Amino acid sequence: QVQLVESGGGLVQPGGSLRLSCAASGSIFSLYAMGWYRQAPGKQRELVAAITRGGSTNYADSVKGRFTISRDNAKSTVYLQMNSLKPEDTAVYYCNAGRWSYASGRHVAGDYWGQGTQVTVSS
Repeated sequence: QVQLVESGGGLVQPGGSLRLSCAASGSIFSLYAMGWYRQAPGKQRELVAAITRGGSTNYADSVKGRFTISRDNAKSTVYLQMNSLKPEDTAVYYCNAGRWSYASGRHVAGDYWGQGTQVTVSS
């Protein structure tokens, strides 16, 4: 079983930056492909960025070139660096420990979710 704790959210002006962190415990972090998801009010949860066990990444089209996902296996932590933030990035951001589907080239969410961290982009 994996416990995930996100941090780093907050209120930021458009064009600003935030760095989210997700600390994992309880299992072998390096065995999981990790994903960052977000859910805005009234919308479905969506995948924002994912990283394989080996460090390959992919991103939703809406965040490409602005967000960067990374992981530090020694610290059992995954990060999401968010630059050039827009009001439409406002959401609760969650990390997830799952697996990578090489057939689809996408992260497949597992059962382990963090509690979420609120990101609000507003002037």
